[in-house]
Amino acid sequence: MSDELIKKEEQTTETPATGTPSSAPSYSENKREFRKNRRPSRKPAGAPRSEFDQKMLAIRRVTRVSSGGRRFSFSVVMAIGNGKGKVGVGIGKAGDTSLAIDKAIKQAKKNIVEIKTTKSMSIPHAVEAKYSSAVITLQPSEGKGVVAGSAVRDLIELGGLKDVVGKVRSGSKNKLNIAHATLAAFKKLSNPKF
Repeated sequence: MSDELIKKEEQTTETPATGTPSSAPSYSENKREFRKNRRPSRKPAGAPRSEFDQKMLAIRRVTRVSSGGRRFSFSVVMAIGNGKGKVGVGIGKAGDTSLAIDKAIKQAKKNIVEIKTTKSMSIPHAVEAKYSSAVITLQPSEGKGVVAGSAVRDLIELGGLKDVVGKVRSGSKNKLNIAHATLAAFKKLSNPKF
């Protein structure tokens, strides 16, 4: 009796050479089942990909106390860059992180700075800039690669720069101010002399 059951199970799981489908559920049926439970994405399927890469520099939850209790919102600092000498920084605030990110990206696109680069995608000369309490210096260094930290490194990489040394010369740890100081330094660069 048990041999007959085993033979029946083998017949249902194996697909005969004649091409008739087996009774076991296929992978595509299982896949549809899982997809049904997912939340639909906001972006349409045929949406073109943006030319800018994105990097979140900072995110914080802000609490506002009102008579009804505490109200939470999110503040996000985003940096964008196309890897060919264009970078921007924006800040977005909203009750939801995804909305705050979208707002920050929109603002960053409005504040794009074009970096004057040499043929080797480095900067033409040393420069120092200050924004609020953040002071940074940038200088070219052939063959060293990118040597920088904090938001300076993120902006240099998003801009596609190579062989640049960046230094945060202040005690400020505020990434937004450091990012704005870096943009100010990029604006101070003059055209390279080839």
